Amino acid sequence: MMELERIDDLCQRLALGTMATHLAHVAEEAVRREWSYQEFFERMLQAEHRERQERSRILLTKIAGFPTIKTLEQYDFTFATGAPKSLLNELASLAFIERAENVVLLGPSGVGKTHLAIALGYKATQSGIKTRFVSAADLMLQLAAAYRLGRLKQYLRRGIQAPRLLIIDEVGYLPFSREEANHFFQAIAQRYEHGSIIITSNLPFTQWDTTFAGDATMTAAMLDRLLHHAHVGMITGESYRLRERKKAGIKLPAAKSAPKVGQN
Repeated sequence: MMELERIDDLCQRLALGTMATHLAHVAEEAVRREWSYQEFFERMLQAEHRERQERSRILLTKIAGFPTIKTLEQYDFTFATGAPKSLLNELASLAFIERAENVVLLGPSGVGKTHLAIALGYKATQSGIKTRFVSAADLMLQLAAAYRLGRLKQYLRRGIQAPRLLIIDEVGYLPFSREEANHFFQAIAQRYEHGSIIITSNLPFTQWDTTFAGDATMTAAMLDRLLHHAHVGMITGESYRLRERKKAGIKLPAAKSAPKVGQN
């Protein structure tokens, strides 16, 4: 008993808590199965390794900032018939992250772009890859705040460069000021060929300059970096959320007709 207590104490001192927890059980199994010392030690190390991996996955998922957890298995390809299934299955291997390539998911609201972006990000965290999810609107607020405080370089280093995968959701839903557009350009430039980005947008590339303060030159330079090593997925179809509302019997407001000329 004293020997087990001494081993437990050493495990705790060496931050091997899982080995300490499993020691008595694994030792009994080793005796029963007549394992060698090497087999016993390997099982102990495997238990510690599994537990550390699980803690890492939980932590990476927490710090990623996902608004909810989504998986590729949950995505309804029978409804979103316009989703590029073969491309998404290829992206699920996460090889694009190893190659520091980007992913851009384009399509109207409600077809599951955010779901797919989160699903790829969640899969990355489960593979031990540091990931960050942020909406374009929140990213602009954070960049602007860092700039006002004179800490933009530090923010770009920690918030933009540090994650191996950066997910920026809903680009194009709100227009940016010229200063915000410039900050966004810096964020994209910082990661160029150094880390992967997933971007979702409801706008085709030809309309992105309307979001970025009407600056066609800067938008072209940003797209040049973003799309140099990129996978582009075009998703078409009806809004999933609108379909659910219709199924629930909720009436959608009728579109307003334009007033006739001369009408008050």
